[in-house]
Amino acid sequence: MIGNELLDAGLGDADDDDFDLSEAFDSQLPDNRYLDRELSWLAFNQRVLELAEDPALPVLERANFLAIFASNLDEFFMVRVAGLKRRILTGLAVPTNVGRSPQEVLADISADAHALQLRHADAWTTQVRPALADAGIEVMSWDALEDDERARLSEYFQAQVFPVLMPLAVDPAHPFPYISGLSLNLAIRIRNARTGRQEFARLKVPPMLPRFVDVSRHGDTVRYLPLEELIANHLGDLFPGMEILDHHAFRLTRNEDVVIEEDETENLIQALEAELLRRRFGPPIRLEVGDDMDDLTLDLLISELDITAAEVYRLPGALDLRGLFDLAKIDRPELHFPAHVPTTALAFQPPEQNGRSDIFAAIRKGDVLVHHPYESFATSVQAFLEQAARDPHVLAIKQTLYRTSGDSPIVQALIDAAEAGKQVLALVEVKARFDEAANIVWARKLEKAGVHVVYGLVGLKTHCKLALVIREEDGMLRSYSHIGTGNYNPKTSRIYEDFGLFTKDEQVGKDLTRLFNELSGYAIEKKFKRLLVAPLHLRKGLLRLIEKERRNAAAGKPSGIRIKVNSMVDEQIIDALYRASQAGVPVEVWVRGICSLRPGVEGMSEHIVVRSILGRYLEHSRIFMFANDGDPQVYIGSADMMHRNLDRRVEALVRVVAPAHLKEITDLFDVAMSDGTSSWWLGPEGEWTRHSIGEDGKPLIDIQERTINAVQRRRRARAVR
Repeated sequence: MIGNELLDAGLGDADDDDFDLSEAFDSQLPDNRYLDRELSWLAFNQRVLELAEDPALPVLERANFLAIFASNLDEFFMVRVAGLKRRILTGLAVPTNVGRSPQEVLADISADAHALQLRHADAWTTQVRPALADAGIEVMSWDALEDDERARLSEYFQAQVFPVLMPLAVDPAHPFPYISGLSLNLAIRIRNARTGRQEFARLKVPPMLPRFVDVSRHGDTVRYLPLEELIANHLGDLFPGMEILDHHAFRLTRNEDVVIEEDETENLIQALEAELLRRRFGPPIRLEVGDDMDDLTLDLLISELDITAAEVYRLPGALDLRGLFDLAKIDRPELHFPAHVPTTALAFQPPEQNGRSDIFAAIRKGDVLVHHPYESFATSVQAFLEQAARDPHVLAIKQTLYRTSGDSPIVQALIDAAEAGKQVLALVEVKARFDEAANIVWARKLEKAGVHVVYGLVGLKTHCKLALVIREEDGMLRSYSHIGTGNYNPKTSRIYEDFGLFTKDEQVGKDLTRLFNELSGYAIEKKFKRLLVAPLHLRKGLLRLIEKERRNAAAGKPSGIRIKVNSMVDEQIIDALYRASQAGVPVEVWVRGICSLRPGVEGMSEHIVVRSILGRYLEHSRIFMFANDGDPQVYIGSADMMHRNLDRRVEALVRVVAPAHLKEITDLFDVAMSDGTSSWWLGPEGEWTRHSIGEDGKPLIDIQERTINAVQRRRRARAVR
């Protein structure tokens, strides 16, 4: 039975009939073999912060990393911390792989998060803000402005800000107002001049207005004032006849995790819309306040918001540094990373200058591997679907959509194909976190155009990135397939690092045809030839591949495992890697975010190395490489090593077989794991150490810049030929 599964999964041959995983689990492993996943996530965000603190990076990119840190931490609280608290309050079991209670985990999260937020605030106040000022971009305080500047800003306030402000008093006739999640607010104490009574009011800083207001511009020198400071210095206009006693900024984070019992609802879309409405009113989980807030105001907020003192974050300087995303867009090329325009993959370059490439003809010549954003998404994935939409020989298009934009050319291509009379199936994952509302909107737009829209399987998110085009050629039907590691999103494709494989391989086409039929039907049960598919077969397939490397090492044969993922959390996969290491298998893990694996522990993981790379692009591809006694097996796809990806999502990995593609991926991994490449190294106790400067004092290799240059060199070499 196991041998048949290996054959069906493309993992083995008839000699594997006696293949049994049970003996691989005989060896004992210590109880404390995992790192805490939540603390590991905070360590990832610390690495983002270290980029913002790096004076060698362009200053506007440093501001952008500060904004990314803030946005990341918001989502961490809204989902991860909120989820832990919800499960504790409802009495549900809280998964923890580190032998500590959920309450202890929350206490550690709070301690680390408090320290990181203070460090984040300091990085802005003492490092990035002064560096911006040195470059001619000043973020001012009201007190530092000239009289004429204040006068102009007062006029701006009256014309553009005052009309949209909504001060809300709190008194016996006005209950404490609802505070929306992530909104920036002013808590204001005022005294009624007639009665002498002190009152409280809340004022929301309008999110639709620019966070940084122009003060002056002279060439490349620009000066800004934070919007909340402008408002705070005009409170008298909002409360005429009242004495302004004090004001302080505050910001609330709410539980915004969406929970739907799919097997108990008849209409997923209606249930999701109701849950999204409920999410707006989720319980508070974090209160950020200025460090100058008085105790009277703070006590009122804690009481009215029903929040604990441990959930209060006192921070110096400005709150909500997501606003720095706007500053980071300032058009000063010398303050950004050098401009990079993605090149068209060699296989898809038109034969004549200014000509149009025939995507299908290129794929017929052989598999095409594209590497975004170094190679263009627009001239590969987008062109593939647009050509399919207008090609009269194309009969059908089937595609999964997890995250994209409503104005996306991908969505438009599917609409154009349906309107041209082709059969079009779009499997839309409406449960993609924080994209739920947008996905519902454009899913309905697709339905109105005649696209067959399905929403996946009950209880599973469809996370795989698949597109299948059926084309009639010489009286026969031929399949053209795309399997990717990233979303079909033209916007994120410019900043997310991902791979995509185009192939006309008949077996891949059959695999995808069956998989799409099952996705639009009821269950994923069948096995596939060139794909590994979750939730039923991906975990098993990877465990067998890891175990095969362990056996090869034990037999003295060549062995090796290389894995690139966003997260390495799944205990069963980690234990399998530990056992492989115990047998002497060299294991290299390239992880962007969370890693619960402890490398370098004697007797358990001394043959495991873990590296992390962060930079101008977000490392997003997933790669699985196995030495296989000299016959390498390499897979790319959408799955991270997490419980949800392996057990509660539809994921797909495809095997890469072309020698040139195997070499390209191998070369990339060689550079990533080299001691001469800038990266963070994980230690056995969960500490990450940045290695960016060599012993000679020179910067180490930036793998992303190196890849940009390598792709451009290949294109120039092609042009010369």
